[in-house]
Amino acid sequence: MIAGATAGFIAKHLPVLVVLVPLMAAPACLITGNRHATWAIATLASWTSFALTVALFIRVAGQGPLSYSLGGWAAPFGIEYRADALNAFILPLIAGIASFALPYARGSIGRDVEPRQQNLFYSALLLCLAGLLGVTITGDVFNIFVFLEISSLASYVLVAAGGGRDRRAFKAAFDYLIMGTIGASFFVIGIGFLYMATGTLNIADLAHRLATAPADRTVRMAYGFILVGIGLKLAMMPLHQWLPNAYSYAPPAVTAFLAATATKVSLYVLIRFLYTVFGLDDPFEAQTLKLLVMPLGIIGIFAASTVAIFQNDIRRMFAWSSIAQAGYMLTGIALMTPQGLAASLVNIVNHGLTKGALFMAVGMLTLATGTSRLSDLRGIGRTMPWTMAAILAGGLGLIGVPLTAGFISKWALVSAALDAGQWWLAGAVLLSSLLALGYVWRIVETACFGKADETRVIEPVPLAMVIPAWGLLAVSLYAGVQPALIMEGANAAARSLLPHLTGVGG
Repeated sequence: MIAGATAGFIAKHLPVLVVLVPLMAAPACLITGNRHATWAIATLASWTSFALTVALFIRVAGQGPLSYSLGGWAAPFGIEYRADALNAFILPLIAGIASFALPYARGSIGRDVEPRQQNLFYSALLLCLAGLLGVTITGDVFNIFVFLEISSLASYVLVAAGGGRDRRAFKAAFDYLIMGTIGASFFVIGIGFLYMATGTLNIADLAHRLATAPADRTVRMAYGFILVGIGLKLAMMPLHQWLPNAYSYAPPAVTAFLAATATKVSLYVLIRFLYTVFGLDDPFEAQTLKLLVMPLGIIGIFAASTVAIFQNDIRRMFAWSSIAQAGYMLTGIALMTPQGLAASLVNIVNHGLTKGALFMAVGMLTLATGTSRLSDLRGIGRTMPWTMAAILAGGLGLIGVPLTAGFISKWALVSAALDAGQWWLAGAVLLSSLLALGYVWRIVETACFGKADETRVIEPVPLAMVIPAWGLLAVSLYAGVQPALIMEGANAAARSLLPHLTGVGG
């Protein structure tokens, strides 16, 4: 009877529990004196949240959208959490990455954070997780801003935690804070314009009111401010300058978590506003995507990939690669077709898995050798073959080699471009893979064919880092071999937003 009552309670409050579990675990970590107990609480909270997001995905897939009103106030007057095919597809990625990052952090955080401060670190990581989950599931645009700021403030702290190893982390965190605050300011101003135009903050109500009234100057101003604000959060070129330093100097567990989730959630927010709130019925809004966002996405792909080739630091190289990958996702969004949207959603999940595993593998390399500079890692592939194999496997995914998750992502985008009659875009995507091959080959050439330093000291890598890194890499490789679940989820999300056409492979 107790088990049945518990299951019923969870089913009834599933949308809010997804956010509430890590949110309540964060202060529990803060007041716990024992760092081992703190880590156990954080890990349990992340895995519980992951299980809840999977249950929510299954429920939405079987029963359709799910609405939850907070405080007994029904939408649109009260705050609503709403799970549909789009955010139910993204939520498991966020919680799942955290579930790998927290065990990984146990083996790596000792270099960056003193034992007496590790409870603060785990508390900030849980707050960041709760914020990202809240952004994704809330049905209220002002709540998106609130949760976005919760996750951002926690992110600044997490990046600064790398100052224990490299003082440049403090400057990276400060730059991230300044740029993130500017982005948040643009975003909240856009929300203010939307409220002026419609008198509501509920996403569904906003969509209804904007669809039944012609877009005016106020709505277009809202569109512009939101596009710039979220563009800065997701590191859309040329609003990307905060990202390379933040990813390069943050603790390895933080870089892996943020690279796989933070920018992906910002892309989700962009999709939500473009396709649900604004709807792209206004020619100005549609032309902005076609004439501004798509060119910036393509420029980002080629420019960031080119810069990555010339980096001497592997972490910085993959940070620039993340900017390029954001360009692929923006390009799919800007196609304004279900195929393009589904391709971007596939890329969000697959790149999150691949880049999270890559940064974990690079973190192991850095811990063992004390450096991530290519010039100091000649011949390391012969000394640490398994770690380099993990990096190579992730790199093949970035190139888009068949049987990797990256291949599925690029195939989906190429197919979407061809279906839209944009053959030149398909050619650009294929051509850009050569640039990815360029920077991945630099790593292989240096690590496998360079002359090894015989005096190099290799520190042992804790199993607490090895198991999560290889586990996440295995998930990424499985997504390349068996892509059906991710493809189906992406297609369902795309069809829910643009139901009049079929999705990728539809």
